[in-house]
Amino acid sequence: MNTTTLTITGMRDEECLRLVTNAIQDLPGIGWLEISLATGAATIEHGAFVAESDIHQAIEDAGFGVR
Repeated sequence: MNTTTLTITGMRDEECLRLVTNAIQDLPGIGWLEISLATGAATIEHGAFVAESDIHQAIEDAGFGVR
């Protein structure tokens, strides 16, 4: 498993957190993920066939920023 650490921007409440979590978990090969609503910090374990750019795109498609 690979681990990607990033910061998600634009989350305001639990609903935003749920939307981002679901968007990431919909990708194939996501093993584990943890997102802090307070800081936007996210740690995602995923299979080698899921690129970091795929994760970024899923977050952006859900309406949030990523850095």
